[in-house]
Order: sequence, then structure tokens, then C-alpha cells
Amino acid sequence: MLLGSAKGAQHEETIVLIANKQSSFASLSTESVRAIFAMRLRTFPGGRAAHVFVLPDNNPLHDAFCKQLLNVYPHQLRLAWDRAVFSGTGQAPNTVESISDMLDLVATTPGGIGYVKKGQADDRVRIISLD
Repeated sequence: MLLGSAKGAQHEETIVLIANKQSSFASLSTESVRAIFAMRLRTFPGGRAAHVFVLPDNNPLHDAFCKQLLNVYPHQLRLAWDRAVFSGTGQAPNTVESISDMLDLVATTPGGIGYVKKGQADDRVRIISLD
């Protein structure tokens, strides 16, 4: 199942989760994805460290990803990241400035994970489905 918006949404507007091609998994549970992007879960199935990439808080795709997939507002996610950083118990994800950067970094980082619109994903990354 691909991540996406409401029924009838245009095909190219569907948001997909992408991971490094070397990932040993093809799907993740919705709860795992929420935990990974909230930086509460730091490893993937199989034990590889997760390297999370996100677009800036004010990016429309980041906003849609947070609301549609994670079921949170971007500012709620930011609060969780900031709390972890300031308390010394965790870290924030890596922020990238563009879709091109997202694709490049996920493709070249073992354990890389991020998101793009379906039409933007290329053969350098693996599209991950949700269980």
C-alpha cells in the first residue's frame, strides 16, 4: 500500500516513503514510521541505524507528509525533536533543502529514509510500503 492522500487524489500527488536501496526491508508498520520520524526508534528491522531526512518545517510536502502519514502537525513533530535535543536524550533528523537533496542523500546514505511525491522517486531509492 502506498502512502497517500484522500481518495481521488492525483497519482503524482501521492506521498511515498523512500529508503536507501540497500535496505533489508520493503515495508514498515505505520507505528514504526511514526516512531522513526519522531526519532524515538533509531534502528530498522535487522538492526541498521536509521538516518532520517526531512524537508524544512515550512515546506508544503513536509506539511502534507506529517498530516497524512504521521497524523501530526509539523510543529508537534518539531516540539518532540526540540525536547529530545534540549534534554540530551535524542537528536533531530537531518533537514534537506530540496527534493533533489532528499533523493541524493537517501540514495547515498546506508539506512537513509525520507519521503517524496510518487512521481519524484527514481531508481536510486526503494519505495517502502506500509503494513
